[in-house]
Amino acid sequence: MIVFLNGQFVPELQAVVPVNDRGFMYGDGLFETMRVCNGRPFRMAQHLERMMRGADFLKIKCPFTPKELQDFAGQLIGQNQMPEAVLRVTLTRGPGERGYTPQIDSQPTVVMTLHTAPPMDVENPVQWRLITSSYRIPAGDPLSSFKTANRLVHIMARMEAVEKDADEALLVNTNGEVAETASGNLFWVYQDNICTVPAGRGVLPGITRSVVLEICQTLGLPTNKRVIKPEVLRKSAGLFITQSALGIVPVATLDGEPVAPSPLLDPVLRAYHEMLAKP
Repeated sequence: MIVFLNGQFVPELQAVVPVNDRGFMYGDGLFETMRVCNGRPFRMAQHLERMMRGADFLKIKCPFTPKELQDFAGQLIGQNQMPEAVLRVTLTRGPGERGYTPQIDSQPTVVMTLHTAPPMDVENPVQWRLITSSYRIPAGDPLSSFKTANRLVHIMARMEAVEKDADEALLVNTNGEVAETASGNLFWVYQDNICTVPAGRGVLPGITRSVVLEICQTLGLPTNKRVIKPEVLRKSAGLFITQSALGIVPVATLDGEPVAPSPLLDPVLRAYHEMLAKP
């Protein structure tokens, strides 16, 4: 496997970063993950736009422009001959001294890696068993708008799900409201509306989430961004999760109880796969 590291393409075993990289020491950085279809990273411009906003917020100066990163990604896909994959882009503040105060003249680290893509089948999509996690995320944390390199709450929630023989964990915020899942955004169907949680409630505004909202608008399906409590969520007429690697994932069970599938999901799922397949 070939890896992109700070402007160079190197074999994976040679792609190393210093032990004092602040991403390693403190999770001081950002990352983006996107599906590669037909040799093209899906919605890479949107992913990088979110990363650059996060870099501005964290005061990390990325050494490459979004256009340069897109060009490098294309070269990486070509060199690895992986037209179907998952691409991860990582940006950290780079090496620095021990302590929370970063150096002004730090040299950021940029890494891009490719990974085997999980299979997606529009006719038989994977379905997940979802449990409600005991972990909570801050309702008003401005960092939730960005995909920071520190995802410990999400990791612990996923571990909790695995321990309970489930596939994914539902995260509730400190206000007791439904927020997101460990790896994606949540949608539910209520009175023929396709609903999701508004931003600013501890929710990462996902790129696939925005794509689904675009699809709904194109198909004439009404949408609604609303706050919901977990007990009300159980009364919905269908649940699904959106995330970059798998796209749209229907929820089969919530805390062990079956979730009835909604017919509204089928046209959205097909439209999403058609978008992925476009050259």
